[in-house]
Amino acid sequence: MTRTEDTSDPKGLIREAYRIEGIGAAECRSIFLDWALSLPEGLDQAQALRALHMRFAADHPDHPMTEVLRQGLGRTDAPRRRGGWRSRPRG
Repeated sequence: MTRTEDTSDPKGLIREAYRIEGIGAAECRSIFLDWALSLPEGLDQAQALRALHMRFAADHPDHPMTEVLRQGLGRTDAPRRRGGWRSRPRG
């Protein structure tokens, strides 16, 4: 796997997604998930996401990865865990 000096895309996953001919939305979502899980601890994910969107969206407005990045930017709340003992009825 290629490592890059880009702190917002250290493995180059997003950059490579833009280079894949005929890539679909499902593949882009999978790559995005891998990108999110592989970010170094302490890196601000929202800031990295904004940087990637700014870098690629203007040149690739119709690319499925641009839409995935846009959707990621639209998320205003942190994902929460659902289920577990707190969600069970008491009584």
